[in-house]
Amino acid sequence: MLLLTPAKLGPVETEAPTPSPEPATLEAFLRGIDARAFRFAELGLRHREDALDAVQDAMLKMLAYRDRPAAEWSPLFWSILRNRMVDMQRRGLFRLRWLLPGSTDRDGEPVDWADDGPDPSRSHDSREAWERISAALRHLPARQREAFTLRVLEELDVADTARVMGCSEGSVKTHLSRAREALQKQLEEFR
Repeated sequence: MLLLTPAKLGPVETEAPTPSPEPATLEAFLRGIDARAFRFAELGLRHREDALDAVQDAMLKMLAYRDRPAAEWSPLFWSILRNRMVDMQRRGLFRLRWLLPGSTDRDGEPVDWADDGPDPSRSHDSREAWERISAALRHLPARQREAFTLRVLEELDVADTARVMGCSEGSVKTHLSRAREALQKQLEEFR
C-alpha cells in the first residue's frame, strides 16, 4: 500500500502499524497527542485560536474518562475533538479569512504554520513541506481530509476511524482512497 509521508512526501511501502505501548496515565497520553491534535484541529477549523480552544476543550472532556482502559483513549479523544470542531463550525466560530494571501491571526501577526526549531534551513524545509501538505489537505472535501488525517497521520485503524467519523468502515476506505489519489496528484511535483 502506498502512503504519503509528511517528512518526504514520497510513496512509501507500509505495513500494518505496530501498536505503540499504552501511556501509563491519561496526562501522559494527552501530552503525547497535543501537537497532532492541534494540527488536526487547525486543518479542520482553519484558525489557530479556534484550534487551540477545540483541543483544550477535548482534553478537558477526556478527564472524565481517565478510568477507561488506555486502549480506548485514542479513538475516544479523536471523537470528542471532532465533535467539538463540528460544534464550533455550527456556532459560527468558523473563519475563512486566513485563506486569503497575506493572512494574519487575530493579533495581526502573519500565520506561522510550522515552527520546528532553531535550525533555519530545516525550519524552512519543514515549513514549506507543511504548507504544501496543509494546502493540499485544504483542497480535499472535509470527509476525505478527516479520513486521511485519522488513518494516515494518526494511524488509527479502520474501525476506530469509522467510529470517530460516524460512518461505516467501507466509507472510511473510500474516503481514504480518494484522498490519497487527490493528494498524490496535488503533490506530484513536490516529491
